[in-house]
Amino acid sequence: MTAYWARASLLVALRPRLWPVAVGQTRRMAAPGWWRRPPFLPLPARDYLGFRLRTQYGPAGEPEPRDVVTYLEWCRKMGHNRT
Repeated sequence: MTAYWARASLLVALRPRLWPVAVGQTRRMAAPGWWRRPPFLPLPARDYLGFRLRTQYGPAGEPEPRDVVTYLEWCRKMGHNRT
């Protein structure tokens, strides 16, 4: 899963127009109190992320890093980057 996040992060980093959207979505999905627990990163709750991945890809599916870009582009188009 680390390689997935590294690739997804690289794909977003190459698209500056998505940076504000990515920051906004990170803030929205971060687990409450993320700054109090290691690894001290604004990551989504493990249960929430697991649910979202199973919903999109099924129990045996593999997530695609490109889908992160597609999702952020959709959020940008829909105006979901407003906080």
